Amino acid sequence: MAVQTVPETTGRWMPRPDAVLLVALASLIVVVSVLPMARLIFEALAPSGSGRVDVVTRVLSSAATWRAAGNSVWLSLGATALAVALGGGFALLAGLTDLRGKPALVFCFMLPLMIPPQITALSWIHLFGPSSALLGTLGLAPPPGTPNPLYSRGGIILLMGIEQSALVFLALRAGLRAIPRELVEAAQAAGAGRWRVLMTIVLPLAAPSLIAGTALAFVASVGNFGIPALLGIPAGISVLPTLIYQRLAGFGPAVLSDVAVLSILVGLIAFAGVLLQGWLLGLRDFRTVGAPARTLDYRLGRWRPAVEAACWLTIVIIVVVPLAALVTTSLVRVYGAPLDAATVTLANYAHVLLVHDATSRAFRNSLMLAGTAAAVLICVAVPLGYFIVWRRNRMLRVLNLLAELPYALPGVVLAIATILVFIRPVPFLNVTAYGTVWIILIAYLARFLSLALRPVVAGFHTLDPALEEAARMCGAGLIHRLRTVIVPMAAPVAAAGGILVFLTSFNELTVSILLWSSGAETLGVVVYSLEESGGTVLAAAVSVIAVAAILAIMLGASLLARRLPPGVLPWQA
Repeated sequence: MAVQTVPETTGRWMPRPDAVLLVALASLIVVVSVLPMARLIFEALAPSGSGRVDVVTRVLSSAATWRAAGNSVWLSLGATALAVALGGGFALLAGLTDLRGKPALVFCFMLPLMIPPQITALSWIHLFGPSSALLGTLGLAPPPGTPNPLYSRGGIILLMGIEQSALVFLALRAGLRAIPRELVEAAQAAGAGRWRVLMTIVLPLAAPSLIAGTALAFVASVGNFGIPALLGIPAGISVLPTLIYQRLAGFGPAVLSDVAVLSILVGLIAFAGVLLQGWLLGLRDFRTVGAPARTLDYRLGRWRPAVEAACWLTIVIIVVVPLAALVTTSLVRVYGAPLDAATVTLANYAHVLLVHDATSRAFRNSLMLAGTAAAVLICVAVPLGYFIVWRRNRMLRVLNLLAELPYALPGVVLAIATILVFIRPVPFLNVTAYGTVWIILIAYLARFLSLALRPVVAGFHTLDPALEEAARMCGAGLIHRLRTVIVPMAAPVAAAGGILVFLTSFNELTVSILLWSSGAETLGVVVYSLEESGGTVLAAAVSVIAVAAILAIMLGASLLARRLPPGVLPWQA
């Protein structure tokens, strides 16, 4: 029987090939992650190396700054509360009860997280208001001049809450699966009913996961750009990410010091949520002993059909109906017209695929950026995960935290930091990445390294290192071990990480909206630009194509699920 062991290298250095590879990996993380963050802090405190702090004073004394900061906090809190209610409820039903069709239900519930926020906003915008093609087709459109209710604080909270509910769902479901079955069975043997077991054992033990999911939802809401931009800017509601975008779009690099201060303020608000999470988790000890329950299967009895109907009705409301509105809008000749035999057309799709240069270029750029980022990060994640799990020491734990940093911070913070580092030519090469598609790729490598690394690290924790140890004892070098042992063993989880990177970066907006330039457009930027410039039906067509691509990739990745550890693909039931 194979024995799970983890070699420990604390207190001694690694062989030279291992050390060279580790230094190369660390250098990459420093260049794309640590250096931009350090440069951001330096620019905020000492703009252009002057050592002056008047920029900080000017930005922090502006009423617009604190108005945007207040909106960021309160809208994020409202969205987080909705996410906890929606995601927590679904997690309890999926993790505790005998609902039928859980895989399909979980897959559909995860879609709002996989679909980019700007497309989510567009689909809901097209669902309501007098110009809704879907409502017009059904004869339910409100009178002309009726304001769209989504252009409001409530609309922003609603959509961000729906999007982030999947994060709460994932975290809480993982916590429910880790509850020891022995505790539940002991309580039931003592005569405790299901409700008492839920309130006194299940929920208290799942509290750390719920707190973590809540913090994730808050941080993601603070850094959200697509939804507040499309819903908030028309309504005059600014948040810090949209304020940064408007300042940078209006004044260019001349205000880099100002937006650096604003970016740090965004990061501090997000970090406050993380600190609150740590404080809440430190209030008590949540450790338990026993085998994880994986599923508790509370039987719903005669209530099961009604509960299942309510779950699927929720999916229809938050996923199917908005996407139907998006598809309907993409099929009409003129925005606001009902869909009928006289107005239906596929010309919008033909235009964005064959005629509109920016759209076709954006498809190529996004495919190249997403594919390259996924490929590079797979190549980085496998050896880095190997070192972190099987060759662990204190330095590697620090390196793991540094790799997680760019994903933990709002994307707008990373974008500004990347601009500050790469706006000048690279030393000794006399070339600059600023104003090219390559600066977006650099930011993607930093932003999504965590997405590629997490499945690999989880996979290495479940793999048996005996084969690698045997190859090392026989004198095989690191490159040979990587090629013949480590990479084949980690290939399925590495592929899953690459799929997550591709899905997330293919339609990304928050980072690329600040980094794109003419010729370097991405799909997310084109969708946002078309909507802002009045090309609503074209934006809807691009969005439908993007959603179809996301669905195809998710369904294809689901075919790998049997070869992957549980939870590697977030939509696995």
